[in-house]
Amino acid sequence: MPHSFGYRARTRHMFKRGFKEHGPVKLSTFLINYHVGDIVDIKANAAQQKGYAPQILPRVRALRTGIVYNVTPSAVGVIVYKVVGNRYIEKRVNLRVEHVRHSKCRQEFLDRVKRNHEAHVEAKEKGERVNLKRIPVQPREARTVASATGDNIPQTMVPVPYETTI
Repeated sequence: MPHSFGYRARTRHMFKRGFKEHGPVKLSTFLINYHVGDIVDIKANAAQQKGYAPQILPRVRALRTGIVYNVTPSAVGVIVYKVVGNRYIEKRVNLRVEHVRHSKCRQEFLDRVKRNHEAHVEAKEKGERVNLKRIPVQPREARTVASATGDNIPQTMVPVPYETTI
């Protein structure tokens, strides 16, 4: 057989559906609202072969994150940055909504903003300052491990001298 080099060549496992996720696309997928500026994840849905941007997905491994720049009744336009040589090129891709979902990449940031605001309001009421910066995990403090009975004293271990039995 001739060797094929199509858009979906060697993507047998890359685009398959997950365990117990086979079958037609759920209707709730079409009811999600997308707005310009939303951050979305692109993941091809194998149940719908139309509108999944093969020129970008197979060669950069299935899952990308981009920003919505255009919304149509059945599709969204997404800006994705692709590495070409030593630079990033902006690709504008039109995808059907089956292949797009809202990204959770900003959720941790939004939670932190909310948490910091609450801590700031509490500190202002008390009249004190609070440090809202993220601090890397520090080394644990030094301590001596001792048993409850106190018989866990350190022992010095030395090698046994070599003895000949001849």
